[in-house]
Amino acid sequence: MSLFSKSATTTPAQILDALRQVQDPDLHQDIVTLGFVKKHEIVDGVVSVTINLTTPACPVKDQLKAQAEGLLRALPGVREVKVEMTAVNANAQSGPPRVLAPQVRHIVAVSSGKGGVGKSTVAVNLAVALAQTGAKVGLLDCDVYGPDIPMMMGLDGSPEQVGRKLLPKERHGVKTMSIGYLLEADKPVVWRGPMVHKLIEQFLGDVEWGQLDYLLVDMPPGTGDAQLSLAQIVPLTGAVLVTTPQAVSTYDVGKAIAMFRQVNVDILGIVENMSGFYVGGQIKGASAGQQVELDVGSGAQTVTTDAQGRFSVVFNLFGAGGGEMLAKKHGFPVLGQVPLNPSVRVGGDAGDPVTVADPNSPLARAFRDIAGRVAQRVAIRSMQSLPILQ
Repeated sequence: MSLFSKSATTTPAQILDALRQVQDPDLHQDIVTLGFVKKHEIVDGVVSVTINLTTPACPVKDQLKAQAEGLLRALPGVREVKVEMTAVNANAQSGPPRVLAPQVRHIVAVSSGKGGVGKSTVAVNLAVALAQTGAKVGLLDCDVYGPDIPMMMGLDGSPEQVGRKLLPKERHGVKTMSIGYLLEADKPVVWRGPMVHKLIEQFLGDVEWGQLDYLLVDMPPGTGDAQLSLAQIVPLTGAVLVTTPQAVSTYDVGKAIAMFRQVNVDILGIVENMSGFYVGGQIKGASAGQQVELDVGSGAQTVTTDAQGRFSVVFNLFGAGGGEMLAKKHGFPVLGQVPLNPSVRVGGDAGDPVTVADPNSPLARAFRDIAGRVAQRVAIRSMQSLPILQ
């Protein structure tokens, strides 16, 4: 008989009781009530637990695991704890039944009220950041008049076809599809609304997406045919809106918010892109506390050097506070702010998003934080429609 057979002092029921103290901070329920605990057993003092989350991209995964391990180690007779975090069956379709893309759990539109705000840049980096967590991710380019996803993902050429299905082209762990793969590079798309509607329908029904946790849809700017068609063709989990801080951008995003609400699509949050331009440098021979006056166009801005003569400053080229104003007015969160930086443009032109090209940079961290908040908002929304297990 094992020395630890007296672990009868801790039973499987007591393991569950301990795990009931682990609260999901977003869903405001414990992981047992939520049905996340799929295995709990103790053998010879070794506790084995499997916690199945709503998504591999869960931003509080490490927090939940650490809390569970600490509680289980405190139980009598426990000499070892093994906690496995999974997201098995996370690809089950969420929300209303969907005929098209039935193996895709969540479809999220990335949209904006106007062009030039970096919407495609945000969509690409969010897709890559989600894929880096282990989630299965697709990126659908619905900007038929300006399909930039192929260039930004470093892909070209026609997609392969199996039977009547097109195979998405994949890079950086993300499956992609775009009209840009099907047309000559310099050939414009001159289509009316019904043709756009049909293309979106085919991209969802005639592409072999397979099982995906997230399908991000890069929309054209504005509130036109593509947005309305997507909302009519498939039930969307929600929309992420992209803006810059300037008034003209937030004004147009307000219209996009109204449009999505009119077609009953939830707004998951807003990303404020180009939220400021960071400039740093060094004045050789300068002492600590020396002031430098910089002309920023709208006036002078004074910065102070440190002991090495270094200085840094953020220029609000497009104003400030636009994202917060929209969020407060319409009642949804700012998912994050991304500063303006040439490395984003360089990576986009080269087909290597900054989340891949410079994963340790502040910009990449900003996109990963935003991806975590998107996953968080999606999980909250999907769990609200499910019965809570008792």
